[in-house]
Amino acid sequence: MRSVLSATLMVAGVMLAGVGAAQAQLTPPSTAGAKPKTVTTVPIRPALQKPEDTANAMAQAERLALQSDLAWVGEYNGAISGDVSERMVNAIKEFQKKSGGKPTGVLNPQERGALANTARRKQEGVGWKIVTEPATGARLGIPTKLVPQLTSDASGAKWTSPTGTVQVLLTRRKEASPATAKLAELEKKEPAGRTIDYTVVKPDFFVLSGMQGLKKFYLRGTFKGDEVRILTILYDQATQATVEPVVIAMSSAFNAFPSGVQAGPPPRKTVEYGTGVVVSDDGAVVTDRVATDDCIALTITGFGNADRVAEDKDHDLALLRLYGARGLKPLNIAGPATQTALDITGIADPQSQGGGAAASSVKASVAQLGGGDAALSPPPALGFSGAAALDSGGKFAGIAVLKPVIVAGPANAAPAQAALVPADTVRSFLKSHGVNASGESADAKAAVVRVICVRK
Repeated sequence: MRSVLSATLMVAGVMLAGVGAAQAQLTPPSTAGAKPKTVTTVPIRPALQKPEDTANAMAQAERLALQSDLAWVGEYNGAISGDVSERMVNAIKEFQKKSGGKPTGVLNPQERGALANTARRKQEGVGWKIVTEPATGARLGIPTKLVPQLTSDASGAKWTSPTGTVQVLLTRRKEASPATAKLAELEKKEPAGRTIDYTVVKPDFFVLSGMQGLKKFYLRGTFKGDEVRILTILYDQATQATVEPVVIAMSSAFNAFPSGVQAGPPPRKTVEYGTGVVVSDDGAVVTDRVATDDCIALTITGFGNADRVAEDKDHDLALLRLYGARGLKPLNIAGPATQTALDITGIADPQSQGGGAAASSVKASVAQLGGGDAALSPPPALGFSGAAALDSGGKFAGIAVLKPVIVAGPANAAPAQAALVPADTVRSFLKSHGVNASGESADAKAAVVRVICVRK
C-alpha cells in the first residue's frame, strides 16, 4: 500500500507570464520623398495558467475538501493538508480520465460536483463518522458500517467487523522519554512477525505499514509528554479495495491529543432550522432528511409538532406529518419543469434575518452530475435546506438540500455543498408513502414552512 504520507507536498507559485506587444520600426537608407515603413510583430501569447495556479487560488477549506473527496474515490493517497502538490493534480487528472473527461488537472463545476457526490456516497457506504474516544479524548474517523462492534477500556478502544476481517485499534501507554524513532523501532517488533514495507519518522509522529500475519496493517503513532497513542488498522487483503481509501481518511482525521483543533465537521447543532414544503392539505410536508436527523422534537412554526414518518437515504428526503393543521397552502408540484436557472424559496436561519421567519427566494444555477443528481451554485444560506426550487415559469423543479462536507483533515470550516433533488424523485418518494400531492398553488412563499429540529 502506498503510504498516506509518502508524498512531499510542493506548493507551486503563480506562473502567469504576460508579454506586451512588441513593435520594431525598420527604416531603410534615406531616399527623397520616401516614408519610413513600420513593421509590427505579432504579440507573444501569455503562458496558460497551470493547474497548480488554479488550486493555489482556492480557499484553504476548498482544497481540503477537494483532497478529501479525491482520497475517498481512491485517486489521492497523500496527506489531506490543503497544500497543493503534483500528486493532487495527478489525482484530479486520473479522476477526469476515468469519468470520460479531458485530463486538464482543473475540475469544471460539473466534474467537481460529480466528485463530491461520489465521495459522499462512499462515505455513506462505510458509515463514516468523526468520533471522540471517551477514555483518551482522541478524535478519529471511524467507518461504522465496516467496524460496528466497539469495546473499550482505560487503555483505549477497539472497533471490529463481525467476522474480524477489519479491525481498528486505538491504544495508549506510558513511555519514559519517548521519541518517534525509538517508538517506531519498538512497533516494528511488536507483535512478532510483522513485515514492514514502509516507514516514515517525523519529530511529532511516525507511520508504519506492511503485513501482520495474513492481514495488511497501517499504523500511525505520536506522543505528548510521556503518553504514547497509536492508531492501528488491520484488514484482510480481500477487503483492500474497500478499506484502503478509508485508511487514508482515517490517518488524516486522527487527532491523538486534541487541543481546540477539530478533526472533521462540527457536531450537529442542538437546535437546527430548516425549510419544509407543504405538499398536501392534510399535513404532508417534504424536507431535508439530514436536517431532521436525531431530533427529539420537530416543530413547524405556526402549526405545532410534527412527526417524521418516512425517509429516503439515497436522496436525503424526509416526510413529515402535521396532524389537525388548518390553513395549509400546499404547493403544486406537478411537472414538467426545466432545471437551469432556478428560484430557491425557503426560510433563512433566524440569525441571518434578525430573529425573523420570513420566506425569501434566491437564485441558483444547476450543474448536472449524472444519476439524476444535480449541484446548486451558489449554495443557499443556512435554513434553506429543504427549500422549494421553481423554474423561471413557476414550475416545481425539486427540493434543495444542503450537504455538510465531511473532510478527513484538519479543517473545521469546509464549504457547504447544495444539491437539487429533482421533482420526479420527490413525486416518486411521496407516492411510495401514500401522499396525494393535492396542491394547486404556485406561490412557493406561502407553501414553505420553517422546520425546527431540537436535539439532545
